[in-house]
Amino acid sequence: MVNFEEKTINKETVYKGKILNVELHDVILPDGTSSKREILRHNGAVAVLAITDEDEVLLVEQYRKAAEITTLEIPAGKLDLGEEPLRCAVRELQEETGYAVSENDLEKICATHVAIGYSSELITIYYVGNLSKKQLGEKNLDEDEFLNVKKYKIDDIFSLLDNNIITDSKTIIALQWYRNRKV
Repeated sequence: MVNFEEKTINKETVYKGKILNVELHDVILPDGTSSKREILRHNGAVAVLAITDEDEVLLVEQYRKAAEITTLEIPAGKLDLGEEPLRCAVRELQEETGYAVSENDLEKICATHVAIGYSSELITIYYVGNLSKKQLGEKNLDEDEFLNVKKYKIDDIFSLLDNNIITDSKTIIALQWYRNRKV
């Protein structure tokens, strides 16, 4: 078996931010030559495919500065340092949508690397169904977070997916998982 590992011989943090750090690595490649790698270090994140007892998918509509567009996405958020993904999923769902669930209500869909070529971010995606109005409370958004909660019927959501209106990868993964599960 071929060893593809790239050995880091030097690493420098070139930026330390609130949600990510940027590192520059000097590496030795498998053939013995050297190269540089720019890496984003991220604590990770969670996302929740949440469906009501009326077969409505909860999406959040928000502006994403990096892409300069308003998107439709499943509720999601970053892990605090040392936070367990399941606990974070419960917290983020409540903060962004107002729906309160327990860890036992959530089913793990998968964990996926967001941009594995240059980022360490791993997002864990969960599913929760049959959300009822009695689980709905107040949203608790972060001070710099602005979003609208939208509800879409299942057929409508698949139309948005099929017509590439939804372009967010975590949302696409979750909705395709749900579609495959329903078949």
